[in-house]
Amino acid sequence: QVQLVESGGGLVQPGGSLRLSCVASGSIFSINSMGWYRQAPGRERDLVALVTSEGTTNTADSVRGRFTISRDKAKNTVYLQMDSLKSEDSAVYYCYAQLRSFAEYWGQGTQVTVSA
Repeated sequence: QVQLVESGGGLVQPGGSLRLSCVASGSIFSINSMGWYRQAPGRERDLVALVTSEGTTNTADSVRGRFTISRDKAKNTVYLQMDSLKSEDSAVYYCYAQLRSFAEYWGQGTQVTVSA
């Protein structure tokens, strides 16, 4: 079992920045990858970015060059630095973890709203 707790969402103006954090607890030594998905109203949940335990990252085309994922293994935390935010980035952002057993876990979600 893994528990994920997100923080850092909020309201920001277009062009602004936010940093999301996700702290993992529980069976953290079984985690293979962690990352972020997002879901806007009426749309499917889409991948934003992932990072593996080896440090390999995968970032969606829609945010590449603006969003940066990083992981602090000592703090069991994954971060998503979001710069040059656009209105279309508004969504609920979910932290995600996949174990080596392929079991998947989700955080409760944090709202990001980009609006003037």
